[in-house]
Amino acid sequence: MSFTITMTTAARIMRQLGHDRRTIALMLAVPALLLTLMRYVFDDQPMIFDRIGVIMLGVFPFVVMFLLTSITMLRERTTGTLERLLTTPLHKLDLLLGYGIAFAVAATAQAAVVAGTAFWLLGLDTAGSAWTVCGLAIANAVLGMAMGLFVSAFAQTEFQAVQFMPAFVLPQFLLCGLIAPREQMVGWLQAISDALPMTYAVEALTEVSTHADPTGTMWKDVGIILGSIAVALLLAAATLRRRTA
Repeated sequence: MSFTITMTTAARIMRQLGHDRRTIALMLAVPALLLTLMRYVFDDQPMIFDRIGVIMLGVFPFVVMFLLTSITMLRERTTGTLERLLTTPLHKLDLLLGYGIAFAVAATAQAAVVAGTAFWLLGLDTAGSAWTVCGLAIANAVLGMAMGLFVSAFAQTEFQAVQFMPAFVLPQFLLCGLIAPREQMVGWLQAISDALPMTYAVEALTEVSTHADPTGTMWKDVGIILGSIAVALLLAAATLRRRTA
């Protein structure tokens, strides 16, 4: 691995994103717009918006970054860019860390926009700090990025990459405890839920929404989220194949 190569890769990805203004607009605007829509759906029930809205601060960025990174990496694979890069001294981890850094910057901007919209425009109220919620939103967006990089290996077209969203993300959404309490699920569903990263993302945000100070459960969840990011990146690295020129 090389720090210089990693940062050069990150700079290349950021330049590519910078040239795609529609993608930037969608990445920054869609989560905020969806949260605004939810706010007015529960216009007469602000307590429900406070409970669900804080969780959506993590879920929406996760979904957007998952789609964005899976499609972006798929283009690298299908256009031959990835194959050409891997004939150079570029290490697989240089590539993935470069992607991670570039999209972490994008995730930070996205989380800042959606958290600012939620707390200062829509009146979201949580027991914990808005900064802690924003940090968790960034972590969830980076988790979506890492999952997207891994899943891109199993798609051959952009349409297939999009199909992985309902196949890979929707089950996590249904089993994370947002729709129904996890303790009320049958045992085998609870076991599956325990293995899904979004379960801990939702639990961490729920802890922040109900406790003024960070709790042990929240820190445990953060550790699992960070571990899931690392595992996803390592699995994504395993799907990359270096070829000779």
